[in-house]
Amino acid sequence: MDSTPPPRELLEMAIDVARDAAATAHRMRAEGVSVAATKSTVTDVVTAADRAVERQITDALRRLRPGDAVLGEEYGAAEHGTDAPARVRWIVDPIDGTVNYLYGLPHCGVSIAAEVDGEVVAGVVRNIHTGEEWTATLGGGAWRDGRRLRCSTETDLGQALVITGFGYHPGRRAHQARVVAELIPQVRDIRRLGAAAVDLCVVAEGRADAYYEKGLAAWDQAAGGLVAAEAGLVIGGLKGLAPGPDMVIAAPLALFGPLHDRLAELDASGGP
Repeated sequence: MDSTPPPRELLEMAIDVARDAAATAHRMRAEGVSVAATKSTVTDVVTAADRAVERQITDALRRLRPGDAVLGEEYGAAEHGTDAPARVRWIVDPIDGTVNYLYGLPHCGVSIAAEVDGEVVAGVVRNIHTGEEWTATLGGGAWRDGRRLRCSTETDLGQALVITGFGYHPGRRAHQARVVAELIPQVRDIRRLGAAAVDLCVVAEGRADAYYEKGLAAWDQAAGGLVAAEAGLVIGGLKGLAPGPDMVIAAPLALFGPLHDRLAELDASGGP
């Protein structure tokens, strides 16, 4: 007998855990945070809060669902004892937008997604500073504060406000800057807000028209990507590839093709 809960039940678990985790992150930020380590470069930081919040999330999920797998940004999977096969896997970014969090900029969040048999079926992203909370279930729509989300209806790329992000490797940043320099004359404007999961949710509710970024990991896009897709955005990579580390594009149907084609021309997935 299949004991896997339906997506709505998994979402409710994720919401409870994310709210507690966001409260911990908010408290730790108020108490003062420091850099605990660096990742890809000296500017790509990990704070003590990242690690503490991920531990809290993992412990809470293991209490609720001890047989599930957990993939987290800071500790990966093996340390969680998740090598055994599991139908349900939780994908966790304890603090999406760590540099924003470090500087006290209010664009960062806790992201938790539930994946069943390799497909993301539920996700929540909660802004640590503002308490904004975006949720989605597969086929059940995307929501914030009881309001169902619908993406932008913009059809002209030249009028589109586009969000993107940059990696931390200097060579990658230089390549991404060249792409932006070529793209910006052909859109309304470009924003770089610094937290992929939150960015995807912002686009999901039409506060920007489209999003693209190279270098996203599973935890960056799992929950936010589901929110975006359930709000009506087309999510994809370049040249028919699935969204992933090479490229993630999220745009309304009318904008996806033109944005995709321009990014392909600019070799947006290239570089380091």
